[in-house]
Amino acid sequence: TRKGRQQALAAGAALKEIVGADTVRAYVSPYTRTRQTYELLKEALGPAIVLAQEEPRLREQDRGNFQDRKEMKRGRRARAAFGHFFFRFSHGESGADVCDRVSTFLETLHRDFDQPDYPANALLVTHGLTLRLFLMRWFHWTVEYFESLKNPGLCEFRVLTLGPDGSYDLDRPMRQVKSF
Repeated sequence: TRKGRQQALAAGAALKEIVGADTVRAYVSPYTRTRQTYELLKEALGPAIVLAQEEPRLREQDRGNFQDRKEMKRGRRARAAFGHFFFRFSHGESGADVCDRVSTFLETLHRDFDQPDYPANALLVTHGLTLRLFLMRWFHWTVEYFESLKNPGLCEFRVLTLGPDGSYDLDRPMRQVKSF
């Protein structure tokens, strides 16, 4: 949509301010919307992006092959009662399944970080639940805390900054559905 393109371009401009003249390696979910978002982010970041790759492990949660509206509504109600992390949609994935995917991606990311020519920044173009699970794994959050968090808005991003002690800090907290 026009609004979506504007949001992606604005996010790209904000990221360019953060990145400055540094280089970026992008990891992009293969889903259409994230690839479209990446193309618009790339317009703003320009030559800062020195390497980009499609990363299937960053795709959104699979909610099953048959997404009948009534069935999905029942599934969402059941998930709300059961918990977002462990509930599995029929023929789909649970948050725990996505967490496992994200965990294997983290192993790859850490190996990539060890490459001598790794760019100064990593950019993940992914989805709300996947981002929350990435942060959960990165910061060792509990399932209970994860379930208290809202997904970020469309084209909303978070920045992890490396501190002098070698640990990372999140630029701002995630919004919460319920207090933890």
